[in-house]
Amino acid sequence: MQNTEQSEKYAARGVSAGKEDVHAAIVNTDKGLFPKAFCKIFPDFLANDPSMCTIMHADGAGTKSSLAYAYYKLTNDISVWKGIAQDALVMNTDDLMCAGAIDDILYSSTIGRNKHLVGGEIIKSIIEGTEQLINELGKFGIKIYTTGGETADVGDLVRTIIVDTTVACRLQRNRVIDNAKISPGDVIVAFASYGEATYESGYNGGMGSNGLTSARHDVFDKSIAEHFPETYDSALPEHLVYCGRYKLTDEIRVDKNNPTVYIVNRGNQLLYQSKEKVGDDYYTTTMGKLVLSPTRTYLPLVKDIFLSHHADIHGMIHCSGGGQTKVLHFIDQLEVVKNNLLPVPPLFDIIQHSSGSELSEMFKVFNMGHRLEIYTHKQAAESMIEIARRYNIPAQIIGYCKPAAGKQVSIHYQDHVFNYTS
Repeated sequence: MQNTEQSEKYAARGVSAGKEDVHAAIVNTDKGLFPKAFCKIFPDFLANDPSMCTIMHADGAGTKSSLAYAYYKLTNDISVWKGIAQDALVMNTDDLMCAGAIDDILYSSTIGRNKHLVGGEIIKSIIEGTEQLINELGKFGIKIYTTGGETADVGDLVRTIIVDTTVACRLQRNRVIDNAKISPGDVIVAFASYGEATYESGYNGGMGSNGLTSARHDVFDKSIAEHFPETYDSALPEHLVYCGRYKLTDEIRVDKNNPTVYIVNRGNQLLYQSKEKVGDDYYTTTMGKLVLSPTRTYLPLVKDIFLSHHADIHGMIHCSGGGQTKVLHFIDQLEVVKNNLLPVPPLFDIIQHSSGSELSEMFKVFNMGHRLEIYTHKQAAESMIEIARRYNIPAQIIGYCKPAAGKQVSIHYQDHVFNYTS
């Protein structure tokens, strides 16, 4: 599918890969103390301490919650709501992390639901799931404090449920990670979004909470629309609604020794397999839970990296909206060359062959296998990769930075070179 066709497809579904209109709307707003930091940073209004600053950020699980709703209604597996709680929290905390903030974080949630469809057991699971995640992170010395929130019954506005989060913290100004320091000669360390980190309880497909509108409609079949019409906008053209081939309960097996090798089954029926055969040691999950994999937090890993390498970090990027082109928002007079990417895991291969999307568009929409990038020098990079191994998170140097007349990202993948500018 050509990029123009795919962009039209996104527009017809009411989404965009680059959120150009949003960026245009905020172009003249105050950029804060560190305009190139990953989050907007303010003076310390609370104590007026010139050595400190304040960071506040808001994000959420997005349309992922509508897929969780369908999966829960179909399977009665309430554990998916803990995943949604994690999505809503991590999409915030890991953005703060990229600005240098990893501790003493205040958290508040905003949940809007259609009470006729979303009962108290779901709200309870989300709240308890949040507390469980915060307790789990506390074991790594990461302190997050819940401050309450709002659960609103807004059935006139929300078809199922939306889960959003706001976080805030104070930070020493000399601990801010300022992406303005990304420079020619820096190397890029990428940390995988897929697999099973030591602090995770199962295989993570690597999706995060971006691109879910495209993923769920292009991957899953019409049975979801037939049974759960409340999970999509009734104004969407029918040919764009759940137009994939997979069911939520189809089984997928992913080879533990080769992250690109997998097979998808429906009972005894083979639906799809990669070119290589899956070995005897593999992860097993369902297609629904593959897409619903909770957004991986990198907080335990990065807290460890900060202990020995904070001064070596020139920039950090959480590859959320904009996928592998996200860094374009934070550089000037620089080309970021990504010529040694981590393997692309099964989920993104499935999305591509299901949607017919061009690879160039996939890299703009999805993280394609890594959600975190650190820009640093080579010696520190090798040490960071070794730290990641201790958490069972694949990591490697995926590229470098060089001078340019403007700003550009160049992605070298297989026999292709994709150039992106802003």
